[in-house]
Amino acid sequence: MTIFEAYNGAKKQLKAAGIEDYVFEAKQIIKHVTGLTSAQILTDYNKSLSEFQQNNLTAILRQREIRYPLQYIFGEWEFYGRSFYVGPGVLIPRADTEILAETALEYLKDKENPRALDLCAGSGCIGITLAKEREDGRVTLVEKYDEALSFADKNLKRNYCKNAELIKGDIFESAAAKNNEYDLIVSNPPYISPDEMKTVSPETEFEPESALLAGDGGMEFYKAIIKNYKSSLKVGGMMAFEVGINRYGQISDLLKAAGFKDTGVKKDLNNIERVVYAIK
Repeated sequence: MTIFEAYNGAKKQLKAAGIEDYVFEAKQIIKHVTGLTSAQILTDYNKSLSEFQQNNLTAILRQREIRYPLQYIFGEWEFYGRSFYVGPGVLIPRADTEILAETALEYLKDKENPRALDLCAGSGCIGITLAKEREDGRVTLVEKYDEALSFADKNLKRNYCKNAELIKGDIFESAAAKNNEYDLIVSNPPYISPDEMKTVSPETEFEPESALLAGDGGMEFYKAIIKNYKSSLKVGGMMAFEVGINRYGQISDLLKAAGFKDTGVKKDLNNIERVVYAIK
């Protein structure tokens, strides 16, 4: 089987399994199996796969046919140009969440030695991105669950992140809250309501429910963070959230009711309001 034949066969299997981004995934799988870059694949498309590579390809496609996440199969995924370890027990980094990182970095661009707090940190992709992009700053990541903490710790080490600290804590108990300490507080908290959980993609069912499900119609984490951490922001500091579809108005109202000003919204690549932010 040549690389070209393997790529075409992978596309057909993935499409038949109902995977929307089957072309993108087929390319990623071939790159993973062969260890080649996109450019090398184009020049070596007539090269034959080894028996080991063919077996690996077959195993990956079987896992994807049952909709096991590709990110978990690979054991890593890229976020904001860096690779992060992922696996069962931690939320998969998504391109939509890069909008939150971009929003935060844009705000911090004129701040000297900024202090940032990443709540519900999961894999650490947001907090680590902030720390690496602003090595003059200091970032604190807070995560409650041991599985996610383990991934965040490995990702801190993988990315040689010396200006960040990881804390095990519960945002409902105000972990790492300090008066007027932070220039920025960011969070991609659980925000899927129990009703919405019935309609998530098959892949999402393999991710930890603790990183997805939120009570109070998906609002409980936003309410807790605003209540428990407003005092931790410096005056003029920004609080920014990733939000679910059609939730931006509710989150903006919560921030306004808490006395925040200059609320704003950023859209993702699908033109969905994905990030809500406000200034203390």
